[in-house]
Formats: sequence, structure tokens, C-alpha cells
Amino acid sequence: MTESRPGFVVVLCSFLALTGCATAEVLLPHSSVAPPGVDFSGTWQINERESADQQSINRAVTQTDGVKNSSTGGQSRQSNARQARSSRNRGALVDVFLRTGRTLQITQTPYGFFVSVDRSVVEEFRFGESRMISVGEIEVQRASGWDGASYVVETLDKNGNKMIQRFWLSEDENVLHREITFRGRGDESATVVQFFGRETKP
Repeated sequence: MTESRPGFVVVLCSFLALTGCATAEVLLPHSSVAPPGVDFSGTWQINERESADQQSINRAVTQTDGVKNSSTGGQSRQSNARQARSSRNRGALVDVFLRTGRTLQITQTPYGFFVSVDRSVVEEFRFGESRMISVGEIEVQRASGWDGASYVVETLDKNGNKMIQRFWLSEDENVLHREITFRGRGDESATVVQFFGRETKP
């Protein structure tokens, strides 16, 4: 019996295409139940000496966004702008959803967090959420919830880049840790950490 090579090739290509689609990452929800006694509520001031600054965060994004920046010497301003937009479309989009500042005001409810960054921008994290969120035309997957005593926020963009934020308290509950990991499409990763001290009332 002879084998039909064209038919075999078509079937093989179809299988590989389906397999590729099936392996696209989907964020799974985390626990929606806060551990007993764990409460992040309060006002938190960043420890600038110990914490990663914005430049460190920018370097972590650049290391993992999957886009190599080329020299723009001699190019027009319009050309540079087009290249920047093209790089943004091909590279990481998740960092657009990262809010950083010197002060975090956190209000914890039985169902989620409200986080005010520098008393201006407010973020909401719903315990056990799994949804699409957007900033302008940029839309990403968001999943967050509890992993033991830590709260995990995962953000995944259309290009396969991922940002994982993990929050947890020190044993004395006076330091809030914020670990931010950026993961590129090729599984390259970079992690930065910030520390916030609890602001006590006089």
C-alpha cells in the first residue's frame, strides 16, 4: 500500500497548527478566600534605599520584551515614532498595567483590594478574578488571588509576555513586600523587589 504524501503533509500541518493554538497560555484564577488574619490595609511608604527604582524596572522590561532596539541615528522623528509604535505592538505590553509610586494606600475588603498609588491612581484587585482589562486600546488578561499568605496578580498580553506581582507581609506585619517578575515569550525573566514600611499614626 502506498502512502499519499500530499495528504500526509496536509494532515501534519493541520495538527501542528492546532497544537500551536492549544498551547497558548491561559491564566488560571487563584483562590478567592483571604487567609485568616491576613490584612494588607494601611498606608505604606516605600523604602527607597532597599527597593528597586524605576530605572531598574525599565531595565527588567527591556530584558524580557522580546524586541531588540536598533539605532535610530539619522532617522526622521516620524520614522522614530513609527518604529516605537511597531516595537510596542511586537514587544511587551504588560508593563503598561504596572502602577508604581512612593506611597500605597490599601483598603482590603472581603472581596478584594483597593490600592491608591501616591493618592491619585486607584487600582482594584478582585479576589479570585479572571478577566480582560484594558488601558486605551491595549487589552490583556488579568488573574489574581491568594497563594497562601501571598497575593498574586498575573497579567498576560497578546504577545505572550507576562507580568507577575506578588505581595506579602513580614512576620511583624510592618513591611509589605512587592515582587515584580517580567517574563518574555522565550521564558527569559527578570525580577525586581520593592519594600514598603507601614505608616503609623502619631
